[in-house]
Amino acid sequence: MYARQHAEEHPDQPAIIMASSGETVTYGEYESRCNRAAHLLREAGLQRGDHIAVLIENSPQLLEIEGAAERTGLYFTLINTYLAPDEVAYIIANSRARVLFASAARRDVAVAAAAQCPGLERKLITGAGNSPEGWESYDAEVASYPDTPVPGESLGTAMLYSSGTTGQPKGVLRGLPEISPSEPLPVMLFVRAMFGFREGMTYLNPAPLYHSAPQASVSASLRLGATTVVMEHFDAEQWLQMVERYKVTNCQMVPVMFSRLLRLPEDVRARYDTSSLECIVHAAAPCPVHVKQAMIDWLGPVITEYYGATEANGFTFCDSAQWLAHPGTVGKTILGELLILDDEGEQCPPGTDGTIWFRGATAFEYFDDPAKTEAGRREGGLTSTVGDVGHVDDEGYLYLTDRKSYMIISGGVNIYPQETENLLATHPAVLDVAVIGVPNEDLGEEVKAVVEPADPAAAGPELAAELIGYCRDRLAHFKCPRSVDFT
Repeated sequence: MYARQHAEEHPDQPAIIMASSGETVTYGEYESRCNRAAHLLREAGLQRGDHIAVLIENSPQLLEIEGAAERTGLYFTLINTYLAPDEVAYIIANSRARVLFASAARRDVAVAAAAQCPGLERKLITGAGNSPEGWESYDAEVASYPDTPVPGESLGTAMLYSSGTTGQPKGVLRGLPEISPSEPLPVMLFVRAMFGFREGMTYLNPAPLYHSAPQASVSASLRLGATTVVMEHFDAEQWLQMVERYKVTNCQMVPVMFSRLLRLPEDVRARYDTSSLECIVHAAAPCPVHVKQAMIDWLGPVITEYYGATEANGFTFCDSAQWLAHPGTVGKTILGELLILDDEGEQCPPGTDGTIWFRGATAFEYFDDPAKTEAGRREGGLTSTVGDVGHVDDEGYLYLTDRKSYMIISGGVNIYPQETENLLATHPAVLDVAVIGVPNEDLGEEVKAVVEPADPAAAGPELAAELIGYCRDRLAHFKCPRSVDFT
């Protein structure tokens, strides 16, 4: 169902509820706001296929600007709001954005970044207060436009940037089909099915909307006429409060959110009613087996998992029952053909690690960078993204090992830090951990753990020795950290 149709039939139903402030936007209001913003974009001279950039934290304004771009055939790039000015400027310039929208909360970064981008034709800032020199007030400008649809609507879509873990971030571009905004891209229909979405659901978004999966899921939720609760930032107990208060049915999360929920005191976890939950999807990072098992034990078999990328070049998927039968898997292929290849391009047998490739999934390219596009492709329609490493079992279930770029080579031995991270994450003193390679004159590299302790006061040599010993009792010594930093 298109949001406009839902606004006509249910204008007073909440479309967006902000978790902390309680600000609520009904479908009638959302429709009017999107239309006004669409008129602003048209009046700015933007044509189908042009680009805009948005540097705004989770808010109704971000979603209405996105909705306006979807109605005017534009590519919109949502920028990570934690980036520094030079990083933001790179994305603005690289995306060829003609208009930049920023929030008052990101004012300083936005002004510094925009100063490096002479290609920007207009700069608008949301929120109260005086606009910086050369900027316009978004709130004042958009209020002057009619709330009726712009003529000749056409579908626009996101052009989001990869995380930049393998060099500069890359814009992931898909062609714009010449269809009405009432018809979503095929990949959005796939997202709806994979996430267990349905009409009448209540969706809780706990993640930053500049990421591809939260952006796609909230967009799909609004298209379905669902009520979407948007958290300004993730807080474990607030998540439980939102589930109970709004009888949330669907949510998408990442493993660190699971870990923080599980670290809540037992009486806090038991205080809230979570029986409304129908489907929690998780992805974006490997989930330690003990964490996922504990979540299923607590909330029941409502947890599903997928493996994919911003590029949507292929997906695997598993529900709770499949995962319980294959602990640690990220599922079987549901989009594209999965292949595990060695460095020579030969197929790896079951149980043997190799680089993960897909064939025959969605078509994409890296914006204005044919060299990067070709670097992630092989003959026969094979595509890869960041050099993820993994293996399949005899039944075709995929298990992630790590990323090639994270591999530590110590004394000629390849070490994937994910295994050590997963083990350290089970220690009660560890809230979060990253394992990295650091220089060693003799071995080339050695293993270091960087730990966020559950109790900051406990950080010190004694805890470091305890964590190193914990690893040495359970892993080959070459995989164990020789040193621990606390942060």
